[in-house]
Amino acid sequence: MASDMNDYFNKKKSQSGGNSGGSNGGNGGGRGPEFPKIDLNFGGGKAGVVYFLIAVVLLLVLAKPFTIIEEGQRGILSTNGKYQDQALLPGLHFIVPIIQKVYTVDTKVRIINYASRMEANSVKTGIVAKPAITVLDKRGLPVSIELTVQYRLNAKFAAQTISNWGFSWEDKIINPVVRDVVRNVVGKYDAESLPTLRNKVAAEIEEGIRKSVRSLKNAPAILQSVQLRDIVLPVKVKEQIENVQIAKQEVQKAQQQVQRAKQEALERAAQAEGVAQQARIEAKGKADAVTIEADAKAKANLLISKSLTTQLLQLEQMKVQGKFNDALKVNKDAKIFLTPGGSTPNIWVDMKNPQKRTSAK
Repeated sequence: MASDMNDYFNKKKSQSGGNSGGSNGGNGGGRGPEFPKIDLNFGGGKAGVVYFLIAVVLLLVLAKPFTIIEEGQRGILSTNGKYQDQALLPGLHFIVPIIQKVYTVDTKVRIINYASRMEANSVKTGIVAKPAITVLDKRGLPVSIELTVQYRLNAKFAAQTISNWGFSWEDKIINPVVRDVVRNVVGKYDAESLPTLRNKVAAEIEEGIRKSVRSLKNAPAILQSVQLRDIVLPVKVKEQIENVQIAKQEVQKAQQQVQRAKQEALERAAQAEGVAQQARIEAKGKADAVTIEADAKAKANLLISKSLTTQLLQLEQMKVQGKFNDALKVNKDAKIFLTPGGSTPNIWVDMKNPQKRTSAK
């Protein structure tokens, strides 16, 4: 091909030189412009090697005999339609074009939100939105359960899982198991009791889902967590629960009032008891004081009586008689009645005023 092109340019060159000599012979036979000679042989047989390399590169680009598995993924190698038992780990892997093909599956944590308010699915973030699970309670009343289930594909058995369940394994494993377990757990209780038994119901649902997933062959999925977000009850049941709650609050309020009244009564009784105790203490104190005073007087009188003698009594009577004698000097009309021994008072009678009497000891 390169030789033909050179012949073509040489032929063109010779034709151009002949035409110039015929037309410009009078000008001294001048020659036309010369074209550069292009060597397309690339030094002989090297051209074939270059073309071969270019063809190989194009073939590699078009056929793509390799694949790259990213972190958080596993590769399922299919050879003539048959899956290899061992999944490909993250990294670069070479395959035979046309005969082999690699399917990548995600092993990162994925989420299914069962909610009454639907949200858009996000493939990139691994979040799937599904309607809330509607089940019947023990009496046949409809109850909606909102859950969040976190799980991931078991990387160890990824190839077996895809081979057995296909690429839509989530809809065949996780979703049916969750709905079945929720139906069995909630169906054991009355709708009214579900809010008060929320923690117990949540624990039973999570335990049931884990047990069901683990019982599957080769453990296709690993359950991360199950979160019970909300229990949506029928309107009538909600109203009934609210009425019961209001009644309970009223009872509690009445009990608190009774308790408060009892407490106040106890406080008043304690206060009255305190006052009575204080009065008793004061009365006892006064009685004790009177008793002590009487005892003191009695003891004093006893001491006085023991100290009285005949001579002392005579002396006292003589003092009284002396007072009377002094009084007679002032009032000569008075009469004095003396009682011997001093057992009774001596009587002074003022004769000027018979109604007026004075007695002295």
